Amino acid sequence: MLRSDPSLLGLSALLAGLFGVIIGSFVNVVAYRVPTRISLLRESRCPGCETPVKPWQNVPVFSWLALRGRCASCKERISVRYPLVELITGALFAAITVLLPWQQVAPNLAAGVCVLLAFWWFAGSSVALTLIDLDTKRLPDAIVLPGYAVGVGLLTLACVLGADWWALLRAGAGAAILFGLYALLWFVRPGAMGMGDVKLAGLVGLHLGWLGWAAVAVGAIAAFILGGLYGVGLLAARRAGRKTALAFGPWMIAGAWTGVLAGTAIAQLYLRVSGLA
Repeated sequence: MLRSDPSLLGLSALLAGLFGVIIGSFVNVVAYRVPTRISLLRESRCPGCETPVKPWQNVPVFSWLALRGRCASCKERISVRYPLVELITGALFAAITVLLPWQQVAPNLAAGVCVLLAFWWFAGSSVALTLIDLDTKRLPDAIVLPGYAVGVGLLTLACVLGADWWALLRAGAGAAILFGLYALLWFVRPGAMGMGDVKLAGLVGLHLGWLGWAAVAVGAIAAFILGGLYGVGLLAARRAGRKTALAFGPWMIAGAWTGVLAGTAIAQLYLRVSGLA
């Protein structure tokens, strides 16, 4: 589909990136309000002085630059995290548009749009969950559970529109396998794994499974490798002890996107290097 026309691919990536930046602005709202149970429908206000944010002050990235990172009313600093989250979300949306194996996952434009929307939703949820887990060491059901309904619904619709039903079956199997694996880890070592991680694992497995078993394997393994390296780094820097509780959700998500965007390529490289290919 998109890969057959480089100019169309570039334009699609640009538009997807811009859309992702806009979604990233909403992701910031979700990451701040869901843990504190503030309504997502409430108008945006400065956390310091509670002054409502005017529409022109709420333009992703550009408003932060124009205001020089400060509230227009009280001049309190606005964290650089906000524009960074917007840019990261935009980059992730663009990467999904460019790197998803379109010929494999969607035989036509209609099915492709459904798959794209499913992975975009997962991307926005991933960024929000990463921020929340880093801030609170929680993975709220309010974000994780709707992801199942959206993912299954859109991927099923893609199959109705022509995608391979076996991909949907494999997605279900991937969700069950990773959910079961993390549930086992939670049962064996409850302190090392939270139930939020178990629920997230199924959502990760759903999207990785749609892409193939290579994506599932790479995504699952990468999570533990990345999380382990981070833990070792903290121990080496003496910023954590052996019993320090660390948020594992961000590494599950990092592993998931490693599997989504590069799982097949990494698996093929491993097989060649190991002589199994």
